[in-house]
Amino acid sequence: MKHAPVTLTGSSVTEKRKEIRQYFLESFSLFEKLFELLKDDTVFYKQSEPTRQPMIFYFGHTATFYINKLILAGVISERINPQFESMFAIGVDEMTWDDMNPEHYEWAKVSEVRAYRQEVKELVLKLIDTLPMTLPLSQDSAWWILLMGIEHEHIHIETSSVLHRQMPLAFITPVEEFKACTNFPEAPKNELVSMQGEIITLGKDKNHHLYGWDNEYGTKTEEVKPFEVSKYLVSNAEYLPFVLANGYEKIEYWDEEGQNFLKNKNATCPPFWVLQNDKSYKLRLLDKEINLPLAWAVEVNTLEAMAFCRWKSSQAEKNYALPSEVQWHHLYNQAKIKDFPNFDDKKANVNFTHYHSPCPVNEFSFGELYDVMGNVWQWTKTPTNGFEGFEPHPMYDDFSTPTFDDKHNIIKGGSFASIGNELMQHSRYAFRRHFYQHAGFRYIKIDKEEEMKKEENIYEHDELVNQYANFQYGETYFGVENFAVKTAQLAIEYSKNTAQHRALDIGCATGRCSFELANVFEEVTGIDFSARFIQVAVNLQKQGTLQFEEKVEGEIYNKVSKNIEEFSFSEVKERVNFWQGDACNLKAHFEGYDLILGTNLIDRLYEPRLFLDNIHERLNEEGILILTSPYTWQEESTKKEFWLGGFKNEKGEEQYSLEGLKNILEENFELVETQDVPFVIRETARKFQHTLSQMSVWRKKIDV
Repeated sequence: MKHAPVTLTGSSVTEKRKEIRQYFLESFSLFEKLFELLKDDTVFYKQSEPTRQPMIFYFGHTATFYINKLILAGVISERINPQFESMFAIGVDEMTWDDMNPEHYEWAKVSEVRAYRQEVKELVLKLIDTLPMTLPLSQDSAWWILLMGIEHEHIHIETSSVLHRQMPLAFITPVEEFKACTNFPEAPKNELVSMQGEIITLGKDKNHHLYGWDNEYGTKTEEVKPFEVSKYLVSNAEYLPFVLANGYEKIEYWDEEGQNFLKNKNATCPPFWVLQNDKSYKLRLLDKEINLPLAWAVEVNTLEAMAFCRWKSSQAEKNYALPSEVQWHHLYNQAKIKDFPNFDDKKANVNFTHYHSPCPVNEFSFGELYDVMGNVWQWTKTPTNGFEGFEPHPMYDDFSTPTFDDKHNIIKGGSFASIGNELMQHSRYAFRRHFYQHAGFRYIKIDKEEEMKKEENIYEHDELVNQYANFQYGETYFGVENFAVKTAQLAIEYSKNTAQHRALDIGCATGRCSFELANVFEEVTGIDFSARFIQVAVNLQKQGTLQFEEKVEGEIYNKVSKNIEEFSFSEVKERVNFWQGDACNLKAHFEGYDLILGTNLIDRLYEPRLFLDNIHERLNEEGILILTSPYTWQEESTKKEFWLGGFKNEKGEEQYSLEGLKNILEENFELVETQDVPFVIRETARKFQHTLSQMSVWRKKIDV
């Protein structure tokens, strides 16, 4: 089997290296083969869809992912191309902090990105040959980062193939290896099949034998009651009457989100259907259009699938809806499908084994049902969330948590383009309901009242995010002022004799200080490494509300709600822009600031000097740099060789952090003043951290 996932277990280190090497090479080369569909290099700079980046971004992104994660994990210490590793790092998904402004990018030549990919390939192969290995592989192993990079590339093989299908055919050239299905039978009539139901426990434990993303771990147990489900995925033939009945124009079939989708996209049919002059349809494949194959699975987004179910309900005396995530797992169990390493890709339209396209919905049977796995993904009604015991992986802490927003629905089963982890029993991928993938659906029969039931989001207790939200927006304790407010006040005071037009708040966390600076500065940029933190700030900015939990004791929490009016930010919130970014490798366009504030940041950077060495280049003449830090150096965040202080040097002399800062900054800055700023972080109702952070204020020298 090609692209066979690597198990974490084994008895031979030599054989395991060979397996990982093959797994890496297959994914890396397939990704590049996919981009051979683009007719010439000019197409790399085109967007296939307005909300997505030009294709050159994705071509560079998967390679830079390896380097950025290896740097973060401390597996390597030197970058290959810092500019690329910043430019191609962030902007994949439709998040408000993704930078989609074309003026902020001066894209590299395709040949340069190809050469960069080759360098990354050689580095990864060298690591595979030389990294120490202990079996079984664990989540804190350097090998986990390599497997993460491989599975990340598998995701982009599939999502990039969707973007290729959305690119005008004039920009596409056929690739011989990519063969579409050529079976065009009569479409079968769908029918309902009864399922018995069972008690199911979702999730897996940390010693599972296969790689997993963070949202797969933990547990959720649920009783699945007996239900009826469609025998086949919905075919183009079954979906066509909904289109011909003007279903896209009748708002009674669409909820509010669906109506907004129709308004924004002017959709009148599924995304890959192409209306012809004679009112017939063709189907867009990777590299061509064919007459609409009625027996093939339809491909739609969640909103279209739900609208079809409402329309179908209106045509019969039954009510239909999408199945839940746990109901799909019941189908999986009933079909007696075996997970890797025993999964057989010959029995499903997956892994590009049979086709590079969908196929008839009655081609691959799984007992009474068809396409329980493969052909196209199956939308569920379940918004993605974390199971009980969920923990973000520290090397990719924003893989899942930004999607725990009730706006991303889980897809199950995989598609013809799904590889590796995407085909594993426990995989949990989710997309916004208006997004397109190689995804369709099957339906279940429901009672009318079931349609309005909303699944509970189990994952609520993101301890760190809740703690910081409380720290920045909650109550003050023991007479100590709010640290974000006090820091902003001091920053405004220290910069009052310079221009106060633009400020950069690097390490902004949940954004309070950025908003406070906007009371004076005309433009404020807030940057944080973690999307989990930024999401709090963006929610307050866009929705005007903020919810977090404060721990009382044990598993007891108080829910806290805040409104933007409480902080008087309504008039200034539009002055602030929040971005995700790496302080040690910021994008070039973050420059021209009168004030740069780095709050409790220095001792959490993986290599602080990378941030400090060129920070002066981002400041205007006589601009102010303010750093705060309690200097709690930890090897989990910063290798000891990169600490600025808190150690004895080679002469046996004590090296303090302020001296380390002076040694780096005094060439381009003069030290204005230092002072201690206290802060208190609430952990529980009876436990608090009281800390003194040293603030050092620096003025950029003239003509630097």
